[in-house]
Amino acid sequence: MGTDKAALVHSDGRTLARRCYDLLGEINCDGVMLSLRDDQEIPVGFSDVCDLQISRDPVGASVGPIAGIVVAMENQPDADWIVVACDLPRLDRETLFHLVTSLHPSDLFLAYRSEFDGLPEPLCAIYSPAALPILKQAQADDFRCPRKILIRNDCRLLDHVTPRALDNANSPEDWATAQLP
Repeated sequence: MGTDKAALVHSDGRTLARRCYDLLGEINCDGVMLSLRDDQEIPVGFSDVCDLQISRDPVGASVGPIAGIVVAMENQPDADWIVVACDLPRLDRETLFHLVTSLHPSDLFLAYRSEFDGLPEPLCAIYSPAALPILKQAQADDFRCPRKILIRNDCRLLDHVTPRALDNANSPEDWATAQLP
């Protein structure tokens, strides 16, 4: 993308990181933690959040989202974690609410089925406390693909409630498309 995606400004005027933070608050998450690389600046738009919780990847360990997920889960290992990427400019409250209300106590992982290939969407998913040892082992094995971890470990999949809600913006072209109605 050439820039920090968390700092991109959505059409509603908020950065993508702040918009995601607010959406999680709207569905009454007990707490929201912003995961950052060890060298990443806090995106603008959080100056009014006095108790912002930040999870930083260990220095030199920024090897993708697994590092941040593990650090956060280690911080509160008994919690179910809703893991959401900030680069989902079409994400909506209904999608998150459906995810949360669909969780069963037996779910190890709960994710949406990709509209493109039918595989799990690992960065709009719930990771149960029982998933932490699996993630730590994957990290120890230098296995970095959260999607493959979910595929290999009994992830229950949901169908989308809002079309294109999980379209991500990984390139300037994706970002331009995400701005279209």
